[in-house]
Amino acid sequence: MTPGELRWILLGIGIPFLGALTWWELRRPRQAVGRSERGPARDAGTEGTPRGRSEPTLTLPTMRAREAEPPHELPVVEAGSARSHARPAPDVAEAAGPASAPPAEPVAPEVPAPLVEETFEYVSRADESPPAHEPPPAPEREGRAGLPAGTAPTVEWPPDEQRQIVAVRLIAPMPERFAGRSLRQALAAEGFVLGRFSIFHKPDESHRAVLSAASLTRPGTFDADTMDSQHFGGLSLFAVLPGPKAPPQAFDELVFTARSLNERLKGVLQDEQGSPLTPARVALLRQRLNQGATL
Repeated sequence: MTPGELRWILLGIGIPFLGALTWWELRRPRQAVGRSERGPARDAGTEGTPRGRSEPTLTLPTMRAREAEPPHELPVVEAGSARSHARPAPDVAEAAGPASAPPAEPVAPEVPAPLVEETFEYVSRADESPPAHEPPPAPEREGRAGLPAGTAPTVEWPPDEQRQIVAVRLIAPMPERFAGRSLRQALAAEGFVLGRFSIFHKPDESHRAVLSAASLTRPGTFDADTMDSQHFGGLSLFAVLPGPKAPPQAFDELVFTARSLNERLKGVLQDEQGSPLTPARVALLRQRLNQGATL
């Protein structure tokens, strides 16, 4: 069969097919119009007659907007604002009534107000937590702060109007805190003893307190029975002048002791205003002390 013959055969088949397809497309709209005209008549004839079956219906439940759930994360509260709005908790002994109140115990004397105002300016943050890598303290029973009992030095401070306080800070590197046991051992190694006002004191040869160390967390005191299980944000090391030693000697011993403690605890040394305790800052503080100016 030649290509010409095949072409004529395909044309002979295609032309009738196209004609039939065209006729079918033209006929479909007419059928649709006829059905639409017959539809109302059929509906009118069946109106009023009961239907054999009813179509199933679907009732949707009533949807109500759900109230917003409280957030899972607690809001961040600054320590300063939380401290300003906090109210003191009611006394448990008063709430329980006089019948259940325990017998009164002697209360340790509080640190004098001038000392609190000048040294206890640091307050630990609310979001600070003890470092997870600190091992639990081993059980041990020693004297006060690891030294034999009865060795608390004599604390003789001048009256408030004559008192001058020279202080530096030893801060734990953020976000860590000093473990109580490590802090106690470092203080004991530098000759500090827990004594009057429940703070540490470093005595001289005459057993008189030359330097003192308080916690930077209010109220600034230490408890020998619970110190090992606690964590602290830092120390306030200070000398109350005039004291057992001359002011220049007391200042030099304060700086030397602070640096020795920092080598043991690996913290950050600052002056009383929170600035880094650089050699230039130490020289300026020594000069102001020699001139009799307030540090």
